[in-house]
Amino acid sequence: MENMKVLVVGNGGREHALAWALAWSERVGQIYVAPGNAGTAWQEVAGNVARRAIAASQNVDIAADDVDGIVKFAVENAIDLVVVGPEVPLSMGLVDALALAGIRAFGPTQAAAQIEASKAFSKQFMLDNNIPTAAYKTFTNYESAQHYVETLDHPVVVKADGLAAGKGVILCETQADALTALKEIMLDKAFGGAGSSVVIEEMLTGPELSVLAFCDGKTISLMPATRDHKRALDHDEGLNTGGMGAFTPVPDVTLELLNEIKETVIRPTVDAMAGAGMPYKGVLYAGIMLTPDGSKTLEFNCRFGDPETQVILPLLETDLTEIMLACIDGTLDQIDIKWRDQACATVILASPGYPLSYPKGLPISGIDAVQDALVFHAGTAMQDGQTVTSGGRVLAVSALGTDLDAALNTAYQELRHIHFDGMHYRTDIGRTS
Repeated sequence: MENMKVLVVGNGGREHALAWALAWSERVGQIYVAPGNAGTAWQEVAGNVARRAIAASQNVDIAADDVDGIVKFAVENAIDLVVVGPEVPLSMGLVDALALAGIRAFGPTQAAAQIEASKAFSKQFMLDNNIPTAAYKTFTNYESAQHYVETLDHPVVVKADGLAAGKGVILCETQADALTALKEIMLDKAFGGAGSSVVIEEMLTGPELSVLAFCDGKTISLMPATRDHKRALDHDEGLNTGGMGAFTPVPDVTLELLNEIKETVIRPTVDAMAGAGMPYKGVLYAGIMLTPDGSKTLEFNCRFGDPETQVILPLLETDLTEIMLACIDGTLDQIDIKWRDQACATVILASPGYPLSYPKGLPISGIDAVQDALVFHAGTAMQDGQTVTSGGRVLAVSALGTDLDAALNTAYQELRHIHFDGMHYRTDIGRTS
């Protein structure tokens, strides 16, 4: 199939990176992004010697969680492939609805997306399939959860069971912290319906690792392992965020360790889901903590990570469209996926006040002055011909290098061209665990 029309669902940095990578494909003629951002619309441009022209991309004013609207657009515009970025439409069954309409879609079904959509499901799944993870209990009743916490004398993590945009996880060093977290989630409904039940688990310690894999229901192919920085401020201080930067390769991760994670976490997950009648197709993301007792699984995500995508896709040499079609068709074992032998780092430029409340509509300047790095838009919009801020995480500046230091140095050098009032970013991405 040539001259394909591809629809990318979502509006963040991950979706800009996906649209950018898909646009290099010789098989893609036009990209649409729903709803997209200020960076996801461009005219077809000439490529370099190694790559052909980049397919044009345009935004479509349909919300990512408007399942009916997305299906209608895909059918009416004869879309050949839909790539679903965020977890919410996946958990709502967008891939299932598209399949019923005869549209090919990259991402797991609603049943398979439970691996992220329900932390209780995910934890029970790990327990049932001997996947290493933290000890835990699940509660739907506040008083029962409160009584359980009052019996504990060690740090715990309190998690809203449902989807909370990556923010429904509270680290609690003391019993008082845990009781406060319970009240916020279950009584004050800080995360809405996502907190109608909670998971309380032991707090693990150690550096974290993001391990992502392409899956076609039976075959898995690991991507380069990455590490992201969740805390808002340098030295891993401040509030948790959706991620302030990421990098690969990860210095303390060996091929042996990655293979161990593949065989003890990723493969048993894909095999068990196939055995349960919900074959996993798409990207499976395992959040791993390297504890003194070995690697443990913190969580699964049912999609590409953000900002991990912004460091993984610039390293991909193989046509992303070919990989996605192989995942859908169950032929991933026939694809030889190649990666550049380089490092990549991304730094997030955030709005003043993020991750708490922040202003919108701040004019952004200097993006065009960036020459040696990629700028992926996240929380941006067009306003009277001007690119302005529209979210907490505004831009991701990604740079390649022969090694991690080179990639980081370029990213930090290039981001200095960009300005908006109150812009803040971490200065230690890739330089702390």
